[in-house]
Amino acid sequence: MKCRNNVRRIREERLMSKAELARLAGVSPATIERIERGEECRMETKRKILLALGFSLSEREQVFLN
Repeated sequence: MKCRNNVRRIREERLMSKAELARLAGVSPATIERIERGEECRMETKRKILLALGFSLSEREQVFLN
């Protein structure tokens, strides 16, 4: 099942590279690549990405749609 999200759109709007987002989130660039393709990830990884993009946990629906 695909995990719909806006990670790529938001990252590009903020002019961030995948490597930069990965560094800020404390995950690998390969993880960012997989998430942007819509693959599943752990809740902890979603939390790290939300915070690295500047969102609060309560704003998660703006990034991760399902």
